[in-house]
Formats: sequence, C-alpha cells, structure tokens
Amino acid sequence: MTIQGWFLILAFTSILLALAKPVGLWLFALYEGRRTPLHIVFGPVERSFYTLAGIDPGQEQGWRRYAVHMLLFNAVLMLLTYAILRLQAVLPLNQQGLAGLSEHLSFNTAISFTTNTNWQSYAGESTMSNLAQMLGLTIHNFLSAATGIALAFALFRGFARRETKTVGNFWADMTRVTLYLLLPVSIVYAIFLIASGVPQTLATTVDVTTLEGLRQTLAIGPVASQEAIKMLGTNGGGFFNTNSAHPFENPTALTNFIQMLSIFAIGTGLTYCFGRAVGNTRQGWAILSAMMLLFLAGTAVTYGAEAAGNPVLHHLGVAGGNMEGKEVRFGIAASSLFAVVTTAASCGAVNAMHDSFTAIGGLIPLFNMQLGEVVIGGVGAGIYGFLLFAILAVFVAGLMVGRTPEYVGKKIEAREVKLAVLAIAALPLMILGLTALSSVLQQGLAGPLNKGPHGFSEILYAFTSAVANNGSAFAGITANTPYYDGLLGVAMWVGRFFVIVPTLAIAGSLAAKKHTPVSAGSFPTTGGLWVGLLVGIILILGGLTFLPSLALGPIADHLSMIRGQLF
Repeated sequence: MTIQGWFLILAFTSILLALAKPVGLWLFALYEGRRTPLHIVFGPVERSFYTLAGIDPGQEQGWRRYAVHMLLFNAVLMLLTYAILRLQAVLPLNQQGLAGLSEHLSFNTAISFTTNTNWQSYAGESTMSNLAQMLGLTIHNFLSAATGIALAFALFRGFARRETKTVGNFWADMTRVTLYLLLPVSIVYAIFLIASGVPQTLATTVDVTTLEGLRQTLAIGPVASQEAIKMLGTNGGGFFNTNSAHPFENPTALTNFIQMLSIFAIGTGLTYCFGRAVGNTRQGWAILSAMMLLFLAGTAVTYGAEAAGNPVLHHLGVAGGNMEGKEVRFGIAASSLFAVVTTAASCGAVNAMHDSFTAIGGLIPLFNMQLGEVVIGGVGAGIYGFLLFAILAVFVAGLMVGRTPEYVGKKIEAREVKLAVLAIAALPLMILGLTALSSVLQQGLAGPLNKGPHGFSEILYAFTSAVANNGSAFAGITANTPYYDGLLGVAMWVGRFFVIVPTLAIAGSLAAKKHTPVSAGSFPTTGGLWVGLLVGIILILGGLTFLPSLALGPIADHLSMIRGQLF
C-alpha cells in the first residue's frame, strides 16, 4: 500500500461526502414535484408525455396500483428488448451484419437490462448492433434507474405521510427523474467523456496503423452516451467486453475517478433526500455514516489484500502486489477502489478482472453484493434496501427498551417486520439455492474455468451478482449457455421485483399510520449507537447467512494459496 493510494481513497471519500447535500437537495425537489430551473427546457416535454399517455400526474396511487403499473411497464419493456435482440439481423443500424441473438441469450439480456443488472453473457462489440445497443440496452439504463429512484420516493412518502392511502404517482416520479436528473447529467457527462477520448459515432469500426506498421481494425460506436448513463444509473453494462478496463470506455485516470464518483453520487444524495423527506436530516446522515463505515472497511481489506500480492509468487522471488488482471494505467489502488465501489453499488462495471484478484480481495466485492448491495447501493435500490435493514434494526432496538419500535415517527409493527424479512430473505434463498444446484449438476459444473474453491467462487459470484442486480462477474465462468442464461435470468427477476413489491407494501402500510412523536422511551435513531446497531444487523445477517458458502469458496481459496496451492 502507498501514500498515493490512500490519498486517492481519501480524496474520493471527501468529494463524495461533499456531493451528498447538493445532490440530495435536487432529488428532494423532484421528490416533491417542485419546479426546477430545467423546467424551462424540459417542462413542455414532460407535459407532452402526460398528454400523449393520458396520464394525470396529480392523481396519486395506492401502493398496489403503483406496483401494478411499475410491473407492467417493466414487463412490456423487457418484451420489447427481447424482440429487438431476436430481430437484430433485419433491423437497421447493423452495418456489421450481426445475427439475431439466440432465445436464451435474448431472454437473459432482456431481463438483465430491465432489472438494472446488466449482466452480459456476450461481448458487446461483436454481438450487438448500434441499434440494439442504443434502443435495446441504453434506454433501459435510463428507465431501470428511474424506476429504482421512483420506488425509493414511494417508500420515503410512506415514512413521511400520515393517515393516507397513496404513495405518489409512478409515471410522474419516473418521468421527472428521467427528464430533470438522468438525461441532463448524462448529456454533460457524455460530452466530458467525448472530450477525454471516448468514441461517439454511428460508425462501427476504424482502421488504424500500429506502432509496428501493421493494420488493425478497432470496434467503435456510440460509446460515450452509453458509458455516461451506465455509471450514473448504476447499470454497468459495457459497450465493450472488457467494460471500463477498455481504453475507449475509460481512457484516463481522471475518467476513472469521475466514473467512480458517478456510481455513488445519486445513492449518496438519496440518503440526504430521505432525511429531508422525513423532516430530520440527521436521519439521512446516520444512514450515510453506516454505509460509509462498511464501504471504507471493505476498501481497506481489498486494497490491503491486493497490495500484499500472492504469497506463492513471493516464495518464487517475485515481489510486489497483485497486478494480474489490472490495467497498468490505473494500478492496484484505483482498481481495488473501483471493485469495492461497483459492488457496493449495484453497478457491475469493472476496470479490472475480479476473477484475478486475490482470494480475500475477491471476497469483499462478493460480500458487498451478498449484503443486498445496501452499502450506498444502486440508485433507489440501495436506500430502500437499507431501510429494510433499518426496520429490522429498530425492531431489535424496540425489544431492548421494552416498547413498540418506532422509526422516524412511525410504529414498526408485525406487518412491516414480516414484509421486510420476506424481501431480505428472497436474496439468500435464490443465491444459495441456485449455487448449490449448479455445484452438483453437470450443466452447472461445465461453467467454471477453474476447479476447487475458486471454481465454486465463480458459481457463487455469478448467482450473487445476478440476484443482487449487480452484473459483474468472476470472468472465468462461461455463462452463455441455456442453463446459465435461463437460471441467471430468473435470479435477476426475483432479486429485483421480489424485493420491490414487499417494499411498496411497507410504504403503503406506513403511509396509513399516524405520526408517533418521540418520547423518553424512544430508541434514538440518529447517534453513534444507532449507526453501530445498523452496521451490526447488516453484518450479522450477511455473515450468518453466507459465511458457510464463503468458507467453501474464497476463504478456502485463500488458505490453499498460503499453502502454495492454486486453482
């Protein structure tokens, strides 16, 4: 580890914390439906959308109607994307003459981008036409991110409102987030990327002469526009197979730093937005403090493991940290930080190959996702996932003080606790169940490149990434098969919507409750004790649930590496 590496981590953390309030204030304006300076430009567009669709943005919905509209919208988008991918060969903007995708790959990819996962069982530059990249995939990067933020707004209203049956209007929430946040920021972001050297063109290839005087054909396309929203919306799907390790997606140290910041920016701002929504910004800062403690601990462990390197190579006289699978222009510190950021959020973009990390260095990204990706988390999904843990934490705290638990003025009763447990339990049920199945079936065992505990880690990582809607992978696994494409698609759908629906039910239940003022017997939910309890609940649930599987995978891999055995 170096001073330069720690300075990078410190600078990233400091700028991120400085962004929390201004981003949160903008999100709060959208949450309330207030006018912003961008309404001058996008206001007429917004009103036109409502007119064409026959929607009254002022007509609010109960949680059931909100959920039905959200599910139908995403199902239709998924079917549209499936059709585009299957019919790619006969659609325009396919200069390379690429064939349509297979049934199982189209199924997997359509679900992947609908659920904000962006798992990629394909190489983008040699599989997808420009039309498929833009209309089939990039559009999901906007709308899946907007869906997540809309769901967070609905849950915020559940905590903030009193004795009402409505939690907002899904169409209004999603339209405002897209027009006044994701779209304008992505435009500015894309211009910055273009100025930094990222391609943005409808051409598909360019011929260049190498330093050796040879001719080489390089793939290009509308990269910058996809890159901007893939990071901002914590989507992660790369235009190129090597994702943000590719110089056309991530050319410089500055673009790498901005990409990491953009992954966390909205998720961080949503914590402050929550505090404003419930009338107490200290609640938001407490949540952010718990998130940052988990993030910094994970970063320290990953950076330490990668900087220490492989002891097997040390015994052979090869000193230094683990640079396998990493870009020289980024190095160990920036690669380790990126790996933790992208898995703490549900992004999945990578600037290094996680399969080539040391066993402990790869364990932290895996564990980040197994916690439900609530350490900042995906846009919207991170904060509403974290609030599910907060409901359980305040329930435990209520048992400690011997009274009905309360959180931000709402009594947490049996219904809310059961729904929170249902949403949280869906993740380990799918992750561990499908990993176990794939570890014994021949179709599952055909996927991993490596044997032993590292091969098991590749399977575990794949299903963890899918259920957590992350999309990154231990790249050693071959996933483009009917078996893996099918099961991973189901895992992504369950990981997204089997959490969202109970969360909306909680929002509806809380919105109907009266406000309960703080009393002498209330458990404080803004101080250090509360932050510690939150962190403890998250780690205990994650540790107790996933420790056996981690012991079979990365922990066993690490112990084997110490003894000189590699897989």
